[in-house]
Amino acid sequence: MRRAFVDTLTELAAADDRVAILTGDLGFQVFDRFIERFPDRYVNVGIAEAQVVCAAAGMARVGFRPFAYSIASFMTARPFEQIRFAVGYPRLPVVFVGAGGGYCYAQSGVSHHAPDDFALMGLVPGMTLVAPGDPHEVHDLLPQLVRLDGPSYIRIGKFGEPAYEANSPIVLGKGRILRSGRKVAVLTAGETAPIALDALERLAPDGISPTVCQFHTLRPLDTGMLAELAAAGHTAFVCAEECCPQGGLHQQVALWIQSAGLPIRHVRLGPPDEFVLGNPDRNAFRAACGFDAAGIADACRRAWHAT
Repeated sequence: MRRAFVDTLTELAAADDRVAILTGDLGFQVFDRFIERFPDRYVNVGIAEAQVVCAAAGMARVGFRPFAYSIASFMTARPFEQIRFAVGYPRLPVVFVGAGGGYCYAQSGVSHHAPDDFALMGLVPGMTLVAPGDPHEVHDLLPQLVRLDGPSYIRIGKFGEPAYEANSPIVLGKGRILRSGRKVAVLTAGETAPIALDALERLAPDGISPTVCQFHTLRPLDTGMLAELAAAGHTAFVCAEECCPQGGLHQQVALWIQSAGLPIRHVRLGPPDEFVLGNPDRNAFRAACGFDAAGIADACRRAWHAT
């Protein structure tokens, strides 16, 4: 996804001289092509995330469309006050980019863990939250974020994330049906989408065929898609996410079910609401928490037989 981000950013900069990127001493070699073509629109402020935000805010005020880029934990938690007041309060069109959200950098220790990035950024009124699941979604969503009149946050992975095929278009604020099924709907956000598709392969021999719906936009959430799933006879939702229980997909879906008054069983699969100490392997951590392919498949089996 990071390669798709840089390639798309370069395309956007070629078409619009207002597009610029600011980093906090990160992205060496990653942005070489961008720097070569647009040296005056690449700003490295050093290891000073608050200054990244303030500089981006200033550029946005004079007409630029800046991207502020850092590791997700550094881009959201460290400069949160500046994000809230310098960008959020005046509703400036800054695109914040968190690289390696969730536990992508799990082996680098707690300082690099970012399960709370969506929870934090969602506290800023008017902040659009985006969690693409593959390079195609990164490529198609970035131009839509640039056109927004207010701030946005996008979490991207590193390199090597698998792409997936789907017939539904990639539209900001709209969910995507990746695979059609019945009875049970697996709801994903971000990099759990390809994991859920792997889970379907495990379920096929049992004759279990859930729907997989990817919500690449967490805010505004496509509650219309949730209503369509319910109307189509899905009586159980399995929500798979790599973020804390607060502020992510699970919490918003639970609130919608409650407000709609529907008898939908809702199961969350994801990290616990606690600090994860040490330097765990990401895949092993997903398996231990039950939101790897095997865990999603097991949850679908239980939901399928309970409906």
